[in-house]
Amino acid sequence: MALGAAVALSSCAGTSEQAAPLVIANGEQIIDTEGNPVNCHGGGFLTVGDTTYWYGEQRPSRMSSPQLGVSCYSTTDFKNWTNRGIVLPVSEDAAEGLTPGCIVERPKVIYNDKTGKYVLWFHHELPGRGYEAAHCGVAVSDTPTGPFTLLHSTRANAGQYPINFPDSLHGKHAGVDFDNLEWWTPEWQQMVDEGLFVDRDLEGGQMSRDMTLYVDEDGKAYHIYSSEENLTLQIAELTDDYTAHTGKYIRIFPGGHNEAPTIFKRDGEYWMITSGCTGWAPNKARMMHASDIMGEWTMMEDTPFTGEGADTTFGGQGTYIVEIGGQPVFVADIWKPENLKDSRTLWLPIEFGEDGVPTIPYVANYEIKR
Repeated sequence: MALGAAVALSSCAGTSEQAAPLVIANGEQIIDTEGNPVNCHGGGFLTVGDTTYWYGEQRPSRMSSPQLGVSCYSTTDFKNWTNRGIVLPVSEDAAEGLTPGCIVERPKVIYNDKTGKYVLWFHHELPGRGYEAAHCGVAVSDTPTGPFTLLHSTRANAGQYPINFPDSLHGKHAGVDFDNLEWWTPEWQQMVDEGLFVDRDLEGGQMSRDMTLYVDEDGKAYHIYSSEENLTLQIAELTDDYTAHTGKYIRIFPGGHNEAPTIFKRDGEYWMITSGCTGWAPNKARMMHASDIMGEWTMMEDTPFTGEGADTTFGGQGTYIVEIGGQPVFVADIWKPENLKDSRTLWLPIEFGEDGVPTIPYVANYEIKR
């Protein structure tokens, strides 16, 4: 099941001869069917039958205000969105850790054929601890519109070393005095590459911040997340019910400072697009690829984005790659930290040259062909 969707995405009904294409003006507010701005950020998509569900962060206007939880909208044409409400709420009565003051980011939902459950993963920070907890939260529901019930919130792969990490380095940095460790020196960079933070977090589990999910064609699912103080990406295999890690994971590009991972597959090749770590400010996206999702990844020399504004990803930061009408589309947030509720969205079709390498030009208006 490519593109991380549990059900293959289908093109909209009709043809271009029967109906004019719908157009999304990039960077403008998306208004739902009730006339209100869509409040769905850092999210992902899941298609069930003819309906696509968009899950995202329900954001207040001010960063100091508490979040309400994970919002959900649905559509049958990617143009008209119906508000399905908060499907995983933050409240005083919620499960421990989902109370006001917690942080819920990057929610993604996948469907499990074996259990019949919709499974929601998200980056979860506990109330009053800033970004210290670095948990991954997991919730399930019998329907795509929830309500989702929190199963657990933990760090990733406690007690496990990455499968692509040499045995000779196991425990090499256990016992390092982090209070007196000088960061950003060449010696420190080498220690990061050799598992400094893997050892530090081994017992309690690896940090998990910006994340996405991917379901492969064989039904195997993977959790891809920024770890090790946002220095290193990790890719972890999920259990058959998609609700936990198997303990099998890899780390890629140690010290590379990659976050906001997005992934898709084409002609047997996996492509991942990430951003650098510059807070809410946009930066130059990176692209990497592999023939095996748990294998060796290669970083491309340049960003896949082309044209004016490519060096800042046209002001956006990737959140998901969704297929619309047979074409992969890079979806990105245009963050407005002064008013996160008003953050906007980019929809950019991914193109392929004769060499099969993805490129993403800017389009002011994305046409949804029907």
